[in-house]
Amino acid sequence: MKTGLLLDERFERHDAGARHPERAERIRAISDGVQKAKLWRRVERIEPGDIEPELLHRVHTPEYVERLRDACRSGAPFIDVPDSRVCGASYDVARLAAGGVVRAAQRIAGGAIQRAFCAVRPPGHHAERERSMGFCLFNNVALATEWLRSEGGLRRLAIVDWDVHHGNGTQHTFEDDGDVLFVSLHGDPGTFYPGTGFDDERGRGAGLGATLNIPMRAAAGEAEYRAAFDAQVIPALQQHAPEMILVSAGYDAHQSDPMAFARLSDDTFDWMLARVLDAADDMCAGRMLCVLEGGYDLGVLERCVPRQISLLLGESAVAAE
Repeated sequence: MKTGLLLDERFERHDAGARHPERAERIRAISDGVQKAKLWRRVERIEPGDIEPELLHRVHTPEYVERLRDACRSGAPFIDVPDSRVCGASYDVARLAAGGVVRAAQRIAGGAIQRAFCAVRPPGHHAERERSMGFCLFNNVALATEWLRSEGGLRRLAIVDWDVHHGNGTQHTFEDDGDVLFVSLHGDPGTFYPGTGFDDERGRGAGLGATLNIPMRAAAGEAEYRAAFDAQVIPALQQHAPEMILVSAGYDAHQSDPMAFARLSDDTFDWMLARVLDAADDMCAGRMLCVLEGGYDLGVLERCVPRQISLLLGESAVAAE
């Protein structure tokens, strides 16, 4: 399987501060794991690149983009909320990350590769049209989805988000659009950040029914996630019949993650990806794009991301030596 990998040391330049969980070491840990698993020789390297302003403004307002740029250039410590820390390089790095994810989507849509994993930061799925939330500056998955719909020739798309936090920004971007299915498994919004993603949030207008939220109980583990996939996620994908599947791949539902409640293992993440891969093979010629969201235990990232790339390559999950 021709599989692309977007992983670049420039993403480390976004400095959220030494004590911030969304730190540059996340990229270094993934890079170490990729090197140890000897994956570079088997993947197609994708270079990051700037994103076109016109595309960026389809997902984020020009006013927000300007506010973010000005905050970074002025030395402001954060944008909109204190947990969305920025530095002088953050605006440019966020554009590189978003542009790189769009480049990966372009290569898949054009047939150069079948699948890709984008190990980028800052993450994106909390970013709303007009503001930052939850460490996220630009919504990478939403931007790739928008390009695929408008220029990529793919009309029906699906986004599966298994980050332990609800992808509020992605949901709100597409909740009026019935051609984009958004499926999210996440912590109970009654008690867990960001407080959105109740199961009665099903989309609006023409998009009613194209949003599927699956809140998980505290300490949910493999049994609960497998049951949700079998009973809800896979049937929703089958009913929607997408032409490509995108995954917001967060690893903060892992039992070792310091910021969440869930109890997933490395093997559960492999199982979830394998199930989505099977769906992609059945419905959309294997076209699939995974984009890093959360996950703050460095050992988990070093192990899990290379294993997932191996699965995208059509191989067994390969652990770093």
